Amino acid sequence: MLRDGRNTIVIDPPVGAEVEKLLSALDQIVRGGVRILVTTPFHVRQSELLWLRWRRQHDVTIFGHENCATRLNDRSAFRPLIGGETLDGGVCAYSIGRPGSAEIPFELPSHRALAFGDTVLGIDGGLRVWPRKRDSYEQLLSTLQPLAHLNVERVLVTHGDPVLSAGASVLAAGLRLPAWTRP
Repeated sequence: MLRDGRNTIVIDPPVGAEVEKLLSALDQIVRGGVRILVTTPFHVRQSELLWLRWRRQHDVTIFGHENCATRLNDRSAFRPLIGGETLDGGVCAYSIGRPGSAEIPFELPSHRALAFGDTVLGIDGGLRVWPRKRDSYEQLLSTLQPLAHLNVERVLVTHGDPVLSAGASVLAAGLRLPAWTRP
């Protein structure tokens, strides 16, 4: 969860085993309008739970690829993205892959951060690309390379450790490595 001025950004919201304890803690942090950013349909997770919990006190919107909607019971707070959109606060959604992937990385200029779902992983202190289709790896790289030129200090990943400094150059280095495969 991030603060963006008077508003709140939640990325790929997980809610663990002690649900009520975590939700109570989040209730104390959330302020203003809430943008829930979902990087990939697999990460819709508890987006709807948070919307239901906060919708009476806050303007809550869930953003993600159109395929995310299939994992929601109530789609009234959902706004589909294709990549290329700029949301409130300057948050930019990017399309990756050719043909386009259902994953949408988000640039968060207020925090000089870039958030990925499953395509970029934190591995051994760096970043690696985990493509879904091996035959499209070069095409995937060509859509990721412009992201390595963004003014980002941090790269937030769902799997592995985030990069908290020199994010753009660490991403560029990861893009020069071979595709990561599960051991």
